[in-house]
Amino acid sequence: MTATLDRPHAPASPASRTTRWERPALITLLAATALLYLWDLSATAMGNSFYAAAVQAGTQDWKALFFGSLDPGNIITVDKPPAALWLMGLSGKVFGFSSWSMLLPQALAGVASVWLLHNTVRRWSGPVAGLFAGAGLALTPVAALMFKYNNPDALLVLLLVAGAYCTVRAVEHASPKWIVLAGAAVGFGFLTKMLQAFLVLPAFALVYLIAAPTSLGRRIAHLGAAAVAVVVSAGWFVAVADLWPAESRPYIGGSTDNTVLDLALGYNGLGRIFGGGGGGGMGNTAFGGDTGPLRMFGAAFGSEISWLLPAALIGLVAGLWFSRRRPRTDRTRAALVLWGGWLVVTAAVFSFMEGITHPYYAIALAPAVAALVAIAGQELWRGRDHLPARVALAAMVAVSAGWGFVLLTRDGDWLVWLRWVLAVSGVAAATAIAVGAHLFQRVATAVALVAVVAVSGGTAAYTVATAVTGHSGPLPVSGPVAQDGRQFTVGGGEVSAEVADAMRSTTETWAAASVGAQGAGGLQLASGRPVMAIGGFSGGDPAPTLAQFQAHVAQGQVRYFVEGMGMGRGGNDITSWVRSTFTPVSIGGQTVYDLTAPR
Repeated sequence: MTATLDRPHAPASPASRTTRWERPALITLLAATALLYLWDLSATAMGNSFYAAAVQAGTQDWKALFFGSLDPGNIITVDKPPAALWLMGLSGKVFGFSSWSMLLPQALAGVASVWLLHNTVRRWSGPVAGLFAGAGLALTPVAALMFKYNNPDALLVLLLVAGAYCTVRAVEHASPKWIVLAGAAVGFGFLTKMLQAFLVLPAFALVYLIAAPTSLGRRIAHLGAAAVAVVVSAGWFVAVADLWPAESRPYIGGSTDNTVLDLALGYNGLGRIFGGGGGGGMGNTAFGGDTGPLRMFGAAFGSEISWLLPAALIGLVAGLWFSRRRPRTDRTRAALVLWGGWLVVTAAVFSFMEGITHPYYAIALAPAVAALVAIAGQELWRGRDHLPARVALAAMVAVSAGWGFVLLTRDGDWLVWLRWVLAVSGVAAATAIAVGAHLFQRVATAVALVAVVAVSGGTAAYTVATAVTGHSGPLPVSGPVAQDGRQFTVGGGEVSAEVADAMRSTTETWAAASVGAQGAGGLQLASGRPVMAIGGFSGGDPAPTLAQFQAHVAQGQVRYFVEGMGMGRGGNDITSWVRSTFTPVSIGGQTVYDLTAPR
């Protein structure tokens, strides 16, 4: 081990130099990833109808696309910034709105993330580590889930990996241009999922501060310029939206004062960290499990992200220890700081945040986990002639196989044989590595292959099962079992064909209105006509007000009212007014209110 990690490490070969086998291997990896993510996209259907309705609205109205409105009439936006909706909406404008056109940018973002992670790791650790890192990301279950889904997380991961790539380029030559580009990538990540994008900033700043080959003063100055880039790239939309006259734009969903800044700091900021972040009073245990240091391994997050997490943590600790005497600018240690900082900060926030926490957030950990396993695994294998390195590497293999066994048992009877393959291969490979079986040249390759199977067999199988299985609904989870999305639900049931037909025949600005975006989104997607999502996601936002809604009805702009599934629907003033003012009618067995026919 001292022969590799304790000595000064020469920079990896420049990215322009490739071996004969590398390009075909990369093409194979990307082709397999594309097949995995693009295969049968229609199985996801409309995914999350909350975002699907906004994408549909964006294909019908440019203002709705720009602000991320839930309907083309621009009453209220989704409760996230709109960057991901821009890509999906533009795809819908080009190809026509459909499940396929909506999800195509998401799948392509996944392939691009794998390619960019490969390139990033390769620059400092070589082609083998780069390929393993890319494959590790592609074969993470939550990645296969979210790169085939219409939540914002796919674009967020792509932008954060792009930021890491720019940081690596910046560190190589203390380049202010590249570190500014890294800041811009994170800033656009803010426009995708707000403050979650900033969780990587400590790692990016620390690795540049430690390893960039220039004076401390210049390193600090360059980081200051990068901070400005973050603010500008993130802040331009905040400024435009908040300075835009409120009466001529949609209400900012999830905010308390109709501003993007409040949304970022409140519902999507401190509310997520300390609780009270909305969501109709549902606490964290309903989604992410109890807070604490083991949350990422629990029932909610474990199968999403934790397959390689033990190996990543062991590799990080071992790598930092063995490289502790290296020069300040050593690239292997810098890579460990970069990806380790990303992993530790993000995992710590996810583990202890008390607000609404969904398991699919774990996709933000996937690039760091994959990179750490690839980098540390390669360095420890290179140092296998030394006992400490062999012990650390054997621990990575044994713990990964054992934890994979545990995760597979959580899925009952699914692929029972696989857990035993992991157990046997894990014990065999870890033992062989620890005792130095690699010294016999003929078995070294076999030991390495068995170790790869032990480490990655479980996550690979679970990822493929996730990718070929339909998942839908607002709270998707990975796995081999299809979920009953039932997105098109309002008033206690699915949208009937008769209701959808009645809405299609309307000419009003809004074919219908419903409290809560899930029900309204289902109506809009089923009919193809604008539906007013009263109160936003859960029905609790003050948009429109009762007076505004009454004015729209008086002007003949809303035809039907369908009692929705919004969490605040029971005491909603608009619902009470409709009930007392209009006569309910039955359409296809579903009770609706015709707002052109008062009592």
